[in-house]
Amino acid sequence: MSMIQQSLGQLARSIPGATQVFHEFDLDFCCGGKKSLGEAAAQRSLDAGQIEARLIALAQHAPQEIDWGQASPAELIDHILARYHEVHRQQLPELIRLALKVEQVHADSPDCPTGVADHLRTMQQELESHMQKEEQVLFPILARGHGAMAAMPITVMRMEHDDHGVALERLLALTNDLTLPRAACNTWRALYLGIRTFKEDLMAHIHLENNILFEDAAAAAVHPRN
Repeated sequence: MSMIQQSLGQLARSIPGATQVFHEFDLDFCCGGKKSLGEAAAQRSLDAGQIEARLIALAQHAPQEIDWGQASPAELIDHILARYHEVHRQQLPELIRLALKVEQVHADSPDCPTGVADHLRTMQQELESHMQKEEQVLFPILARGHGAMAAMPITVMRMEHDDHGVALERLLALTNDLTLPRAACNTWRALYLGIRTFKEDLMAHIHLENNILFEDAAAAAVHPRN
């Protein structure tokens, strides 16, 4: 099967660095991970062959990275908790602080990203609630290898991931796709750089859960090892 026929989620899972290529072309590999590369490219009027060539080059010269598809559920969960859950808890309060300052100082500017602080607060509340449900309910089930018992909570978490994806789209709309005005101050630049990092982290976070952790749990439920 050519890469163009493979899903974005599978490509992101199997080729180190593929997610950065998808960011460059604005392809949703986390919530939209089930679409094939060909379908996703066509929807955005992109040349799928050009993207495939980038991915082939990556696959041929890929640096050694941890293959989370080969990790145990417990190992992957530990990574998600440390690399994403705790990082989001550090990122969002600082982004909210920066957004409040920008909105206050530049309120008279037509480019002012009015409403970003409030939207980030809403995202913080929804993401914290989501992460707590994973930490307290779903992850302990999966870490013990009981994926067959997790179908319902996984369905709920996938739906909430879709909601996070919609919230990210709203965040980008409020910031004009993170486009800085020519005279942007350092605080404004720091805000948009931080939002870009948060967006990329959240998409990578959702990818690991949707396309690896949850898919492996579903596969284990269908083909139990014992």
